Amino acid sequence: MKVNSVIFQKASKAIDKYALYVPKTGVFPKGFKVAAVASGVKKNGNLDLGVLLNVNKSYESSAAAVFTTNKFQAAPVLTCKRILKSTNGKGINAIVVNSGCANSVTGELGMKDAENMVNLVDKEINSKNSTLVMSTGVIGQRLSMDKISKGIEDIFKQNKFNNDFESWLNIAKSICTTDTFPKLITSTFTLTSGVKYTLTGMAKGAGMICPNMATLLGYIVTDLPIQSQALQNMLTHSTDRSFNCISVDGDMSTNDTICMIANGAVEIPEITQKSSEFEEVKQQVTEFGQRLAKLVVRDGEGATKFVTVNVKNAYQFQDAKIIAESISNSMLVKCALYGQDANWGRILCAIGYAKLGNLRSLDTDKINVSFVATDDSQPHELKLVVNGVPQLNIDEERASEILALPDLEVSVDLGTGTEEAQFWTCDLSHEYVTINGDYRS
Repeated sequence: MKVNSVIFQKASKAIDKYALYVPKTGVFPKGFKVAAVASGVKKNGNLDLGVLLNVNKSYESSAAAVFTTNKFQAAPVLTCKRILKSTNGKGINAIVVNSGCANSVTGELGMKDAENMVNLVDKEINSKNSTLVMSTGVIGQRLSMDKISKGIEDIFKQNKFNNDFESWLNIAKSICTTDTFPKLITSTFTLTSGVKYTLTGMAKGAGMICPNMATLLGYIVTDLPIQSQALQNMLTHSTDRSFNCISVDGDMSTNDTICMIANGAVEIPEITQKSSEFEEVKQQVTEFGQRLAKLVVRDGEGATKFVTVNVKNAYQFQDAKIIAESISNSMLVKCALYGQDANWGRILCAIGYAKLGNLRSLDTDKINVSFVATDDSQPHELKLVVNGVPQLNIDEERASEILALPDLEVSVDLGTGTEEAQFWTCDLSHEYVTINGDYRS
């Protein structure tokens, strides 16, 4: 009965998240089509292979990517790096992605498998070095290339490509592993010039999440024409403030990849770093990336809380980010959040061991720490430390109320400057151990 109860609870949480965070409809960028199939790599028979295809030929598409900094980089990561370098990010017209097997730490044979996936799609679209490849799943196992090859063949021979909502949702599903819901967002923007364009993004990830571009995959596509160098600048800026600002468990994967493709189906002059639209689009891509990255944290394995760590008034941005990351990665802080324990000492401890290059941003006599509620309850902010002095007689009951919220904020005011950074994290529950204790079985 206990096992059935656990299964029921997991299913209920998945249904709740699906209803809350998965869209019901969407408008998608012009000139892209997608398809997904169940190739059989996943044991449960779910969708596990997808292809994203640019069909707009009026503009030479551009691509950019940010990769994991893990020293054991997976074969798909190394293959994508080679292709982007050899093409300078031009003429990338497809992404092929599989879940169920990461094709990581698989040596020369794994590299051949990744290259084979690229070649199979390139052959179908009559091109060369035009396809990027991503894989996610168990590390140290070889791909079932017989299943992958047949899956790619079926996608093209049966022309499963489409640009409708169901097709986009299915390809988002095809990259999931321990995710409880597919992560898909799409938005149409209007620039100051009046030009309308669309961004669509997908991501997977629920565990092994602490990217430092890390098992996290994501791709964003747009119908704007953007020069490859400008696109790389936008994506790097966005990732540094989105996917590199999330933490579920402090682990960095071997496969993490965030990729962006611009296909120019919106017919305006190509956007470069000197274009008047550049900064506007970069900011929109950054905010879009943050929305997508937050979904990964909300789906954190076993998570019961979504926590924003806001570090403000730092001497420099990088210091604020390092401190926010240190708090977000602390297992003791995460456990206290799960147990609704107002143990602010753990937060100060995490700030104190943050790997700062110098202490210009950290003055122990100026620091302020608070819990902040995200609902309408009062007091909205509960001060824990004021100007370096711990507050006596903290309202423990109010602290527990704030920590019981599904969304809450930990606010740190350093008082040494004007820069700020945010990190998004979650608590650490018993269920996280259960999920990762039998991941391969």
